[in-house]
Amino acid sequence: MIILFVILSLYCLLILWFAYGFYKLKMSRNEIFPVPQTRFSIVIPFRNESSNLPSLLDSLKTLDYPAPMFEIIMIDDDSTDNSTQIIRDFSATTTLNISVIRNIRSSTSPKKDAIETAISRAKNEWIVTTDADCILPANWLWIFDSAIGTNGPKFIAGPVTYMVEDRFSDHFQLLDFQSLQAITMGAFGWKKAFLCNGANLAYEKKAFVEVMGFIGNDIIASGDDIFLLEKMQKHYPDKVVYLKNRDLIVKTRPQNGWNALVQQRIRWAAKTSAYKNPMGKWIGSLVLLMNISLIVLLIISLISASYWGYFLISFAVKFFIDLLLLAYAAFFFQQKEQLKNYPLSSVVYPFFCVYVALSSFKKGYVWKGRNFER
Repeated sequence: MIILFVILSLYCLLILWFAYGFYKLKMSRNEIFPVPQTRFSIVIPFRNESSNLPSLLDSLKTLDYPAPMFEIIMIDDDSTDNSTQIIRDFSATTTLNISVIRNIRSSTSPKKDAIETAISRAKNEWIVTTDADCILPANWLWIFDSAIGTNGPKFIAGPVTYMVEDRFSDHFQLLDFQSLQAITMGAFGWKKAFLCNGANLAYEKKAFVEVMGFIGNDIIASGDDIFLLEKMQKHYPDKVVYLKNRDLIVKTRPQNGWNALVQQRIRWAAKTSAYKNPMGKWIGSLVLLMNISLIVLLIISLISASYWGYFLISFAVKFFIDLLLLAYAAFFFQQKEQLKNYPLSSVVYPFFCVYVALSSFKKGYVWKGRNFER
């Protein structure tokens, strides 16, 4: 019980630390210049995304930014469906500067190869990345342009949320993802960034080259966003920023069902051992210990009823401290109605968390139809 108390206390302090960091991170202002200052190259890898591309392309078409000031580079990562044809048909109906190129594989990480392939051909000074299953906000590039002109950053991270259907797996994922977004913003609020999301990133092409891109991390299949963040933090500690701005929110889709979700989380867990920043490892370990402790205490309580009080108090403390952080995120993303799904999600999450952690030690994972070793 002493060990549990220590773990629970540390966990509560950690969540409160993130919550205050979230509060400290001020909302960014849309100080849009009358004339755009920045030329962008939008980089979007894709593999078998025929069902998602129409929505993405429609959102690209509605970007409120002068078309001559940006190009769109779509990288085909060996698709076997009609994704490429969908893009070409779309390109024929618009004046946007959009091109489709094939991925040039040079490592065990297809996505990193795709991004590097595109950057090698990018004509503009700023790279913006997103995913093929996303929907982009109309002022996306204007807001990046404003931040670049005002603050002179090298690397910009932005918010991402899920578009969900009415099924529990979607609601569970959204709450889990919002907690990660809140942690991301909280860490940026303390200037201790260790997470970001590649669905909404912008960085200077020159800076990408100077930190040698993904070299050193290209044996890990995923993590193009976090590994690059680590490098940028090391080389430009005062030039890495997060834009806490509702008008910058990129929307994406959750995994289609529990099996796909587990595969995604195993992939995310598999890359943590390669993190250079120890903060992510320590935080992940503490979160895992907290959830293991709850499950162990539940088992003990089922054996000996005298422990039920300890379990219920521990669960209640974690429930309300997590709710505080989730509420911050839910209100920022204007999805507070999703909090009604939190009670059931909070019961499921410890088992889900521990299962994914244990699976990540012994299993590879499937990503975009490919099998990867851990």
